[in-house]
Amino acid sequence: MTIEPDAVADLIEEHLPDAVASVTAPRIHNDEDEDAHFAAVVVSPAFEGESLVDQHQRVYDAVGDHMTQSVHALEIKTYTPEAYAEHGDGALAADLREAGLFPVDEA
Repeated sequence: MTIEPDAVADLIEEHLPDAVASVTAPRIHNDEDEDAHFAAVVVSPAFEGESLVDQHQRVYDAVGDHMTQSVHALEIKTYTPEAYAEHGDGALAADLREAGLFPVDEA
């Protein structure tokens, strides 16, 4: 059973409060099981005050049973909106602004 990166992002956004997620498939094993390896960047104010381990556990919980059925590995980077503004790569900035989670650029 395979799953697409957009479907993984949708699961995360559906199950984490105010989350914006970007999921890519940096590599796929071409063996009989088609084990999918994914990389996720997730930004949510729900991560405020949580340890990195707890943040990652929330993402795993959001993906749910797919972690044992269709996702072989999930590399996770989590941020609060403030941390993403300071340390993120900016790729999610437009989506975060649209969700009302990212400050407007001061220009």
